[in-house]
Amino acid sequence: MKTARELQARRRARTRLKLKARAAGQPRLSVFRSSRNIYAQIIEDGAGVTLASASSIDSGIKDEVANGATIEAASRIGKVIAERAIAAGITEVVFDRGGYRYHGRVKALADAAREGGLKL
Repeated sequence: MKTARELQARRRARTRLKLKARAAGQPRLSVFRSSRNIYAQIIEDGAGVTLASASSIDSGIKDEVANGATIEAASRIGKVIAERAIAAGITEVVFDRGGYRYHGRVKALADAAREGGLKL
């Protein structure tokens, strides 16, 4: 029987394979959530560089949210990543949920990024 970590790695790989098929050279908004924090990066896969990033441990955001593992923190990260992406000249990205279900914190981050002006 496969471990939970192996199953998540398979889900992540399956998600990324589907993203590559429809990305058409667009950068991807990658989400990682831990039990205490949430992180978001906009990555240009062709060049292998991170164009913008935000997380609940950034100094400005950490003061605003009491706990990085809440839906409110994820919403704040979504707004911040949208602001930073637009400042970097990025308006359209492909959303990479990274094997997590599109629910709760991941959904809140995506919705907030859309409200911030990103097209997912």
